[in-house]
Amino acid sequence: MPYNDLTRKEKGIIEDKDTEAPFSGEYDNFYKDGKFICRRCYAPLFSSKAKFDAKCGWPAFDEDFQNAVKRLPDSDGQRIEIQCRNCGAHLGHVFQGEHLTNKNTRHCVNSLSIRFVPKGKELPEIKHY
Repeated sequence: MPYNDLTRKEKGIIEDKDTEAPFSGEYDNFYKDGKFICRRCYAPLFSSKAKFDAKCGWPAFDEDFQNAVKRLPDSDGQRIEIQCRNCGAHLGHVFQGEHLTNKNTRHCVNSLSIRFVPKGKELPEIKHY
């Protein structure tokens, strides 16, 4: 089953590792109960319970679902990139040691990399290649 079709902007973020402008994403100031899934393959990534307002301009989560996200050194050598473990979609970056939550972790995620599924709604089937 192929991955979901992406818009030009979504491809720029997910495949080319661009970053959306701060405070422009639909999920930056969004606090409903449910799960956030990968936009390209629908793999569950984050619970809404892990979302917090980091005042950084992008959705922030202090925890991902177990084995949902992989961490890789960024090409700039300064940051750690996060990707969907299932399909390799670029999500954003993870930061440690900022003391913004008790978990001391901030997954800084592009809204165009994720989709929201409300609590009680069935998750779509994960797509694999």
